Parts: sequence; C-alpha cells; structure tokens
Amino acid sequence: MGTLFIVGTPIGNLEDLTPRAARVLREVSLVAAEDTRRTRQLLTHLGVGKPMLSVHADAERGRANQIIDALRDGDVALCTDAGMPSISDPGGHLVDRVREAGYNVVVVPGPSAVTAALALSGFSGDRFLFLGFLPRKSSEMTRAAEALTDETRTAVAFESPHRLLKALDIIAAVLPNRACAVARELTKVHEELRTGTASELAAHFRRHPPRSNPRPRSRSLNRLKLQCAPNRRGPVLLTWARWRRLLAAEVGRLFRREKCRSGVSSPRAILRKSPIAEQPANAFT
Repeated sequence: MGTLFIVGTPIGNLEDLTPRAARVLREVSLVAAEDTRRTRQLLTHLGVGKPMLSVHADAERGRANQIIDALRDGDVALCTDAGMPSISDPGGHLVDRVREAGYNVVVVPGPSAVTAALALSGFSGDRFLFLGFLPRKSSEMTRAAEALTDETRTAVAFESPHRLLKALDIIAAVLPNRACAVARELTKVHEELRTGTASELAAHFRRHPPRSNPRPRSRSLNRLKLQCAPNRRGPVLLTWARWRRLLAAEVGRLFRREKCRSGVSSPRAILRKSPIAEQPANAFT
C-alpha cells in the first residue's frame, strides 16, 4: 500500500531542494506534477527518470482516481512548479481524496515564497493573513483592500506583473498610509526587495515596468510582495506569480467562454481577446 508524498520544490534556486525531497523523488514509483515539463527539469537536475502524470488545476479532480490506482502499486510524489502543493496551487482536492481512500499522506516541507518574503521584508511575521491570488476585477480588488482597513495582521497576496500597478493604485487609494514591501526573484541572483507606501511603489514601477523575469532563459520563480509595516493597521503582502500559470488560466477561461458562445475550437484563436495579449512581449520573458 503506497504513500502519497507532498513534496515542496525550490521557488527559484535549485540548491534549496532538501536532501529528503531529493531522496523521495528518487524512490517513488510515480511523480504527479502541476506541469510535467517543469518538474522534469528538476528531475533531470537530480539525474532521475520517473513516470510522470500531469495534475494541473483543471485536471486535478479527474486525475484523482488514477493517483489512487497508482498508490496500490507504489508511492507517489505530488509536486507543483515551485513551493508547496495546495498553497495557491493544485493538491488540496487530491490529498483529500487519497486520505478518504485510506492511503497514507506524508508532507515533505520545502521552500515557500510567502515565508521567504516575510523574512526578507523585515516586517513582523508573528501573525499574518494569506489572501492567495487577488481578484481580477477592480471592484472586487477594492473590496478586498477595504476589508483590510482594520486588519492588524500582515496580509499576504499573490499578484502578476501585468496587474501589479492596478493593485498598487487600489491599495494606495484605500490604504494610503500603509508601508509596503515588494519582493521579487526570491532566492535568485537578482533577488530584490523594495519598500515604501503603495503610491511610492506604484510610481517606481511606472518608471521601471515590472517583468516576470529579467533573464529570459531563467526557469525559476518570481514573486512580488507588498506588506505594511508592523504595528499599523492593515498590513498587506502581494507576491507575483509565474506568468505561465496566469497565461494558461486566462487562455483556458476564454476558451471555455468562447467555445460556448461561438464554437471556437482552438485556444489560440481566442488568445488575442485576453488582456495578456496587450502586454509588451518583454513582460513575459
């Protein structure tokens, strides 16, 4: 009877993979990955060749039975592109189904963009509120910011580079006096932390438009965080996510919508309708 291992993977620097995680990836019979191409790069770095199964967000529920069947024959490792599965990543539903089926689930902790950015920011991390990905609509994002008006904990959220300025402008309007920190390229050569109010940060990023990665060939993860200083109301933390996941989610959403409306048969045919298509090419390098 196999075990499902929830394996944390590096958020940028491959040296952050723990010896235990490396051992588990070498020993399991199957690796279930959010993106098999990215996880295969990690396995190649380890000199490991394993059967793989794609378990991205849209496929997680449908693949649960396959994972359970595989556990009858051996152990399975669950990995996402970077960081811990289930934390704004696929994995929660699968873990629940596997446990319900009577199989053992073991966590192999690894790097976290949230805790790494908290530590780097210098703000208090004793108590914090994780918001996941911010809403796409401006009205919903505004309501999310307004909900933090009397919040005394640090608030942490993920955001993409091409929506960063909108998020900062909204936070500046709703929470004008909050001190913030923006962190990107965590654990990598170009790791950066920038602090200030949301309006100050917005002004900086208008002068220096954010890019998801300043090095086109780099395969590692980028993060942005924004957090208020300690002892002030409504600390907020934003982190920017990989453009690949956001692009895939946007294309999938538009494809499903247009297929219902007009029978569009190819995601490429509707990609131009996405706001992402309006971004400069270097925003996604």
